[in-house]
Amino acid sequence: MVTSKKVAFIGLGVMGFPMAKHLSQAGHSVSVYNRTRSKSDAWARQNDGTTAATPREAAAAAEVVFVCVGNDDDVRSVVLGDEGVLAGIEPQSLIVDHTTASAELARELNEICSVRNVGFLDAPISGGQAGAENGALTVMCGGEQRWFDQAKPFISAYSQACNLIGPTGSGQLTKMVNQICIAGLLQGLSEALQFGKMSGLNLELVLETISKGAAGSWQMTNRGSTMIRDEFDFGFAVDWMRKDLGIVMEEAARLKTSVEVTRLVDSYYQEIQENGGGRWDTSSLIMRLAGSS
Repeated sequence: MVTSKKVAFIGLGVMGFPMAKHLSQAGHSVSVYNRTRSKSDAWARQNDGTTAATPREAAAAAEVVFVCVGNDDDVRSVVLGDEGVLAGIEPQSLIVDHTTASAELARELNEICSVRNVGFLDAPISGGQAGAENGALTVMCGGEQRWFDQAKPFISAYSQACNLIGPTGSGQLTKMVNQICIAGLLQGLSEALQFGKMSGLNLELVLETISKGAAGSWQMTNRGSTMIRDEFDFGFAVDWMRKDLGIVMEEAARLKTSVEVTRLVDSYYQEIQENGGGRWDTSSLIMRLAGSS
């Protein structure tokens, strides 16, 4: 545990809510802001901390301001402007953006922060809602070493792994690598389970067996059983995954590199959205196959 510090947390969704809780439980003085005020009030009722009416108010006197919102535009809306974080934060303080956003945004905000002598890290997260609640997230960071060293003791309150990958934007680029891997893994797992089902195998026993070998993965361990039972009303939503894969494909086009499997899986997720499954967990890819069998 680090010495108690004043910090702010902007964005209390399914990830931010428990992440802010872990910071409070680590002994820090936490001020929270959420666009929907009722979420902030609910957090304050359940945790030791205060609420703020604006990001600016939350950031006042905070050593570190954590941001975890929806997309590039959401980040800009809470960081910039008269009521944004930058209007209230003090020089030598730090903004840590946990949002999955573009590398371009990270570079843009880092440049703006540098002019004001404010630190910036792009630090997207992986591990899902369960990882956030259990304090076991993976955090991939981009930025300067000095800012990473300042942030890491705080981030350790809700993470099991946190690394500085490289300069600004590297965190977001690493999250893109992460999402490419997940998309391919889930499609492969979906096809495998559907194949096993059509073969008449005991799928729970199959998973118990092959998860210990080369085919094993986080997705198989944490989603295999729920996929078999057609349970998808939890976890990381298809809508969010499509947003992330859109960022991946835009960056791939800029880099002139192929992401053919990712593009294909994105089209499958589009089908699920069109059939009303936008809020289902990403493991719902298997539903496409079940519908065609």
